[in-house]
Amino acid sequence: MNRTIIIGTVALLTALSPQTLWAQIYKDRHAPIEERVEDLLSCMTLEEKVLQLHQRTIGKNKNSNNIGEKIKDIPAGIGSLIYYEDWPEVRNDMQKKAMEESRLGIPIVFGYDAIHGYRTIYPIPLAQACAWNPSLAEKACAVSAREARMSGVDWTFSPMIDVARDPRWGRVAEGYGEDPYTNGVFAAASVRGYQGNKMDSKENVAACLKHYVGYGASEAGRDYVYTEISRQTLWDTYLPPYEMGVKAGAATVMSAFNDISGTPATAHPYALKEILKGQWAFDGVIVSDWGAVKQLVPQGFASSLKEASLKSIRAGLDIDMVSEGYLNHLAELVKEGSVPMEEVDEAVRRVLRLKFRLGLFERPYTPESSESERFLRPQDVAIAERLAEESMVLLKNKDNILPLTAGKRIALIGPMAKEQEALLGSWKGQGKAEDVTSIWEGMRKEIGEPDSLLLYAKGCDFEKEDESGFAEARAVAGKADIVVLCLGEKRSWSGENASRSTIALPNIQERLAEEMQKTGKPIVLLLSNGRPLELCRIEPLCDAILEIWQPGIAGGRPVAGILTGRINPSGKLAMTFPYSTGQIPVYYNRRGSARRHQGFYQDITSNPLYSFGYGLSYTTFEYGTPRATATTIGKDGTVTVGVEVTNTGQYDGTETVHWYVSDPYCSITRPLKELKYFEKQLIKAGETRKFHFHIDPLRDLGYVDGSGKRFVESGEYVISVGKEQIKIEVK
Repeated sequence: MNRTIIIGTVALLTALSPQTLWAQIYKDRHAPIEERVEDLLSCMTLEEKVLQLHQRTIGKNKNSNNIGEKIKDIPAGIGSLIYYEDWPEVRNDMQKKAMEESRLGIPIVFGYDAIHGYRTIYPIPLAQACAWNPSLAEKACAVSAREARMSGVDWTFSPMIDVARDPRWGRVAEGYGEDPYTNGVFAAASVRGYQGNKMDSKENVAACLKHYVGYGASEAGRDYVYTEISRQTLWDTYLPPYEMGVKAGAATVMSAFNDISGTPATAHPYALKEILKGQWAFDGVIVSDWGAVKQLVPQGFASSLKEASLKSIRAGLDIDMVSEGYLNHLAELVKEGSVPMEEVDEAVRRVLRLKFRLGLFERPYTPESSESERFLRPQDVAIAERLAEESMVLLKNKDNILPLTAGKRIALIGPMAKEQEALLGSWKGQGKAEDVTSIWEGMRKEIGEPDSLLLYAKGCDFEKEDESGFAEARAVAGKADIVVLCLGEKRSWSGENASRSTIALPNIQERLAEEMQKTGKPIVLLLSNGRPLELCRIEPLCDAILEIWQPGIAGGRPVAGILTGRINPSGKLAMTFPYSTGQIPVYYNRRGSARRHQGFYQDITSNPLYSFGYGLSYTTFEYGTPRATATTIGKDGTVTVGVEVTNTGQYDGTETVHWYVSDPYCSITRPLKELKYFEKQLIKAGETRKFHFHIDPLRDLGYVDGSGKRFVESGEYVISVGKEQIKIEVK
């Protein structure tokens, strides 16, 4: 080629913008995603890259803990927005601005906190765990994803999988209880439900595992505070659910607010970069929690928002949620050499990858549809109702007072009886109180003839000291054969920023229970709440106790079905109910004491009121002797343990079988027992079903050290199921 042509070609290429050179690739839907990502990344200026790592809000903010902003001039090149509207029009207008007014036409990804439903609200996650039915939870997440995507949301900040052992912490409502394995199983189920087989479907959204990591260990249950977590405990207790969620394909992860042993999670290189992006090869997006970057300053980890931004991006945090630290300081940090361009590129690469996987470049807009097309479809409401009924836990049933005998006059008494809003629970999404079936309405539909068989008195409010309603409650109870006492927590009493010094119900509710006990009528206590409660004073007053949690829109329908016997309760606790607040923390998988015959409380029992895995049924189940395919195996061998369970009662019932492992002696001390597998089956009256636990020694019998290395030692292991045990020797 002669010199003139070469010079002319170079001049032409220099004159062309990067977009002109490469637009053919990143806009080609048939090209591999990674090629499209790299092509687009190569076109971008530093300022365009920074905008992709900045997240703001749009629409009316309905979370009182997050102070929203009225945004008139959102940059067209912004990477992501938290979307508070429940219809797609506003999203589409903003997306049009991004597609048509930004230089490269990069679509925005819209996120939202759909924690346990979008409009069709399901039971709170803690309740879902008590159903022990991850496939049903997966279906619920799929419904939430469909409603959200059709309303303009591409990304949900869910599931929350913080292992939590202090019910004073309000956010226990959002997770799946005290056990790492349980949280991991429901994490994987949620990811499958939200994301489906392909995220670019019109009915799927990107999932987000939160809060990474150790947030559930907040001191004394106070939100946003310091946590002291050893490396071994981090790997043994708090990381496993996230690893299971990542393996299930979670598209994003949210860093936590808490300070982990001196290094806040938002800027924790070991957790974010070394473990998540390194050891686990996570290629998705890591987003901060609300304002967490700027909160590094009050945490004492950074002296300014600029320094906080520096530490966050260098630790591996990709998106800054609303702090505006990256927006205002990241370009400057790159230009002064404090942040390598390679690290910015890596963060942007992950954001672009998410958008391609969601199909936003091909379908940036959300088709408009009516509310009836999106929300509260009968098949979706049916899933909500079934999940609610399976999550409810029968805690007490003295003399088999439940189910109620037909024809009895029932007095529904208490502040929860006609309540709707409280049953939605915290993080209600776009749910509305009018969508909820109250306990009163559920009972009316269940038994009919409300004037003759169903009576009502509020008795008292949720709190304060007004006893003026007690007289009416006593009078109503006097006309009834049985009192159904409906107590519990307001919706706002659990969730974020809802820490409580005591988990007891307010005194006025306990006094109402005492008044009802004085009537001499049998009492069935219904509890609707977002955390385990202190029941040591109320429990002796009641003949039966049904924990209904915060069941979502299904509300009173499954409650009525359980009370009347149409539904046989099958829920089992995923979190321990302490005898009193003073026992906290109390959880099933603690390590052994140096003196197991001493060290107990001197003023109260040291045993919880209701343990993890506890739950009654209207029928009875008998466990046979567990049998193994081998009682001695090598470290690379496998073994299957089976047990027969017989329904010995008169009702068909569903039983959840929990399989626990104990290692009596280990080079690193271990919990007294650890849940490793569970299975739920319907067993008809008189029928026997077999349950199996397929054991991989390293996975199921092994343990983990402070570096995350898993090991299995030679020796004897105990497999527990029901009240039965079998020993397996590993050589």
